[in-house]
Amino acid sequence: MTAPALPLVVEGSGEELVDRVRAERAKLREALVEHGAVLLRGFSVGGVDGLESVVRTLSGPALAYSERSSPRTVIKGHVYTSTDYPPDQEIFLHNENSYQAVWPRVLYFHCVEPPHTRGATPLADTRRILEAIDPDVREEFARRRWMVVRNYSDEVGLSWREAFGSESRDEVSRYCAENGIRARWRDDDRLRTEAVRDAVHRHPVTGVLVWFNHATVFHVTTLPEPVRLGLLEMYGEDGLPSNTYYGDGAPIPDAVTEHLRSCYRSAAVRFDYHRDDVLVVDNMLAAHGREPFTGPRRIAVAMAEPSREPAHR
Repeated sequence: MTAPALPLVVEGSGEELVDRVRAERAKLREALVEHGAVLLRGFSVGGVDGLESVVRTLSGPALAYSERSSPRTVIKGHVYTSTDYPPDQEIFLHNENSYQAVWPRVLYFHCVEPPHTRGATPLADTRRILEAIDPDVREEFARRRWMVVRNYSDEVGLSWREAFGSESRDEVSRYCAENGIRARWRDDDRLRTEAVRDAVHRHPVTGVLVWFNHATVFHVTTLPEPVRLGLLEMYGEDGLPSNTYYGDGAPIPDAVTEHLRSCYRSAAVRFDYHRDDVLVVDNMLAAHGREPFTGPRRIAVAMAEPSREPAHR
């Protein structure tokens, strides 16, 4: 059986995007669940205000970017820049905020200014990724789950104030307690957190199993070698900004993370951005990343439709 196109391309002829979305909302929602992503091309978006209208029409209110793991800049309201990393760096395929107890189910990427070269947002179907993973590896993660460990400091990565959007230790501690995160405060105003999450989830609409986690992208071996070696030399494994383990705290073998990366890459597809493209992604059905690029590349991002991890005994 042929896999659905990723993304499905819906083309316009210069009309207002929000009008098309309003007229074909049910059809677009069905396409999003079938394909995992829809690329809306050839429409007039209307800037940030127009993007916000599209989000509200298709998904409801845009969400705040909370419990951050990457630097972003607010453009307006709950519309942000894409991750503010240097243009020569790749961002490996991942599902937005899958390390959290609550995550956005739908993502919006608006191409305000396309790059000169590369700079795509590659996509990978999480159903295909799951099928490609060795059954023994898949079963082990399903059984043991996975753990994310993060260290917040002003020296590398994000500070806890930036990540949690708060100046209050008590407020951050309450957030962690309410969201299944073990928080450890240190005397030098640093915070270390640990959270155990599911690696395999069921899609809330279709019930299909998907590979949905940050176990690969947050693992130290996914970093470029010079960055990895430099961080390990300066901070040691226990002090890394982020790293992942099996849910019981045991190390994930390097061979396993390499296998997982190969599964993501084998499922990946790409397209070149056009000005005013709007890419709508079902965050549980499609992982996304970022290619290195040259030129300006301005992508506005919004998130919507909070989804929650099921309670575990």
